Amino acid sequence: MRVLVTGGAGFIGSHIVDQLLAAGHEAAAVDNLSTGVAANLPQGVPLYEVDIRDRDALGKVFDEFAPNAVSHQAAQMSVSRSVREPAFDADNNVMGLLNVLDHSVRVGVQQVVAASSGGVLYGDVIEPAGEDTAAAPISPYGISKWVGEKYLEFYAREHSLQCVALRYANVYGARQNPHGEAGVVAIFCQRMLQGEAAQVNGDGKYIRDYVYAVDVARANLLSISTELSQSFLALNIGTSKPTDVNELVSAVRSFCQQSLQESGSDIEVPVPFRAEPRAGDLRSSLVCAALAKDVLGWQPETALQDGLQQTVKWFA
Repeated sequence: MRVLVTGGAGFIGSHIVDQLLAAGHEAAAVDNLSTGVAANLPQGVPLYEVDIRDRDALGKVFDEFAPNAVSHQAAQMSVSRSVREPAFDADNNVMGLLNVLDHSVRVGVQQVVAASSGGVLYGDVIEPAGEDTAAAPISPYGISKWVGEKYLEFYAREHSLQCVALRYANVYGARQNPHGEAGVVAIFCQRMLQGEAAQVNGDGKYIRDYVYAVDVARANLLSISTELSQSFLALNIGTSKPTDVNELVSAVRSFCQQSLQESGSDIEVPVPFRAEPRAGDLRSSLVCAALAKDVLGWQPETALQDGLQQTVKWFA
């Protein structure tokens, strides 16, 4: 199968490319390289440096590569930026998606798997939220992801396109961008390995469900390769296991200190410092991925401690 991965040079997208190639598929990447890095891609994988908001340029990519399936990962991912710039968020996450869907229909793509988000859709939850939990987005980012799913459902119904929305929990792992506002594990790793104190917003008791990028990429592969009975499906991709930021930063600090010592460095990683809470952040976000197990045979395989240790090694 020929699979076009939007955001393919980015954090999650490049892991998806890796798994597609390992499974024997042909893959190409579309990325404007605003946060993606060409070096994330294996040698020989076509990279089209195109912004998904550029409808005409994106159309030429679809014409040239002629994909059978699309894994749509390109997005504006910062909750706080969406609060400051909702129009920018919608331009990327809604209009960009529509460009992808229109060109998919035009060239005869059979399947579209798109990145959505569990946390921003469900709002604050105490127990892991299932897919039938009512949508309650509190940020423009959450709203744009919810609207995106409605468009996926419409295109599936109107154009006989098989569409899957994967509602990710908090994804972490190698290649995550440490320079933005999203991706707390990457941000912690970079600061601590440089001997700087990590910043913890608020009281650090914000609960999240952290899922490893390699596991997320496998969910995308299974969504593309599994024959589904429904034309549209939304699936949670997470672990259902709660971890607060204080626990997370403590574990990352420990692994960073260990890594520095093993490298012969005498740097001591400072204790984290507190900052103001961020606008739009949820107190608690957990997803139940039982349906993904039933439909795709997917479940997370990487324990948080193992994933964090591997992530620190990559950043080191």
